[in-house]
Amino acid sequence: MYLRSSILPHRAKPETWRRSVSSLPSAVAHARLGDFSTDRRVLVLVAMALFVGAGGIASAWLLLHAIALATNLFWLQRFSFETVQLGTMKPGIWMVLAPAVGGLLIGLTARFGSEKIRGHGIPEAIEAILIGQSRMSPKVAILKPLSSAISIGSGGPFGAEGPIIMTGGAIGSLFAQCFSLSAAERKTLLVAGAVSGMTAIFGTPIASVLLAVELLLFEWKPRSLIPVITACVLAAALRPLILGSGVLFPFSGTLPFSPLVLASCIGAGIMGGLLSGLLTGMLYKAEDLFGELPIHWMWWPAIGGLIVGLGGLIEPRALGVGYDIIADLLGNHMGLRDVALILVVKSLIWIAALASGTSGGVLAPLLIFGGCLGWLEGQYLPGDTGAWALLGMAAMMGGTMRSPLTGVLFAIELTGNFSMMLPLLIATGAAYAVTVLMLKRSILTEKIARRGQHITREYSVDPFELLRVSEVMVTKVDTLSGSMRLNEAIDFFSNGEPRHKSYPVRGTDGRVIGMASRADILQWRTEAPGRGDDTLADRLSDEALVVGFPDEPVARLADRMAVEGIGRVPVVEPRTMRLVGLVSRKDLLHIRRTARASEETRIAYFGQGKETEPEDDAHVQGLA
Repeated sequence: MYLRSSILPHRAKPETWRRSVSSLPSAVAHARLGDFSTDRRVLVLVAMALFVGAGGIASAWLLLHAIALATNLFWLQRFSFETVQLGTMKPGIWMVLAPAVGGLLIGLTARFGSEKIRGHGIPEAIEAILIGQSRMSPKVAILKPLSSAISIGSGGPFGAEGPIIMTGGAIGSLFAQCFSLSAAERKTLLVAGAVSGMTAIFGTPIASVLLAVELLLFEWKPRSLIPVITACVLAAALRPLILGSGVLFPFSGTLPFSPLVLASCIGAGIMGGLLSGLLTGMLYKAEDLFGELPIHWMWWPAIGGLIVGLGGLIEPRALGVGYDIIADLLGNHMGLRDVALILVVKSLIWIAALASGTSGGVLAPLLIFGGCLGWLEGQYLPGDTGAWALLGMAAMMGGTMRSPLTGVLFAIELTGNFSMMLPLLIATGAAYAVTVLMLKRSILTEKIARRGQHITREYSVDPFELLRVSEVMVTKVDTLSGSMRLNEAIDFFSNGEPRHKSYPVRGTDGRVIGMASRADILQWRTEAPGRGDDTLADRLSDEALVVGFPDEPVARLADRMAVEGIGRVPVVEPRTMRLVGLVSRKDLLHIRRTARASEETRIAYFGQGKETEPEDDAHVQGLA
């Protein structure tokens, strides 16, 4: 994706290379170049990430206890933080009403508190990053975990990961807003808070870092990656002291290595991808149906809660987070009918609840859906049934969220089973391929697109960073003399012949002293009508000048052109300031066009009877 954190905010205009020729020291003519743009300021972000990481694990502790408290209040009418398994509850009228009451409370909270608490949290975090300059409100930090605790505690078939990503992200954003930071730096701390909370919930620091890269950061830079790693490591270190140690779902099963098993892994991944696409389509179809209801959206979560309660009458274990289901699938402690019933019922009530706009995460349900599918497939495939359930979990997560590496490492860290790495990679990669080809957007980005914002989640190198100015500049440049009088310049621009909009102006020693445009000339004539004998050198002596240098990346020059709003920039030799070329907007568009062609043009250079060489384009030779 061509998302560069060096893009300058609209409200600020920091110091650029815009300076007079006489004051430009040759020692600073070249900006320091390197593989990475990160400087020592990353150490400040690392120190801040320590506080944010601590806040992330604190928010995870509060969220888990709030869910336990809400569960006890809703189902046992007692004030307690003990864990309650909703699958042990007896079906009755309250099983239908409890989720509806919870949905009503969430609707009221969203209506009169903040609408941003609706949904599963990750799309809202992405929106804050890409659109809101990584600024989140204190109201969201308080209401999101509260609404999620009510939703899950009343029986909503969700997990805690989406709410903790939103809550931890809000903590990171609020902390960052206390200091003078850029939007990119606020994004780093927002993501650090989000993934530290996820690390605290699941004990998966590596998968959390990968989730940040694949889903939230929209970049791969040390400036953001190092603080995120710091926050996750701190959360992992503190987790045993606060939430307990060890993996959540210990599992030692494995699969035999054989061609049949490898082919079966591909098949399991494809099935996971197909199920992912089906559930995604059903979810947004259900959301459209809710949108057609002739009532305010505040009432939708209550309706979704009624559907959840009816599903609970059929299969009580479909209510709530369902971590016990994951453990039973891995341990092969369930029957065929139970697994099939949970897959169907939990899928349907999850779609209804999420489409209604209630609050809750998608990760735990995805693990259960994929685990049930994999377990059912394992009845007919060689090897441990629990291992196929684990493959299904990773495939469903990686395919649905379009984060395959996160899916693989998440499954490994959840179970502590590194022997399953290759089968997990095969299945998750297959699911990822299916969902990418089936659906243009994921379950996360489709919601953002429906709000009118399109994002791209493909990483690629910016061609402007690969090329130097010398590779794209025009070397034959028309110039004006500094000794040209203003009247002569007016005649030059007014004689009807085709002219450029602006020209570099050279002094008597050949140095570039400025840029003269037709608009400048007309303005000078209007401001000083009696000074037609003034030379261009006289008028440009106090003007600032934006220049480029042959050896700097095109990206830096393009940034200066964008900030200053100019379309033509002279390229000079740094020490002498003598003109060596010129870069215009047309040259920058040519780079973009050539980069596009490199993706779409397919040419075979060999096997044509003789060995051939690709054509050399002087402007884009660095793209090869």
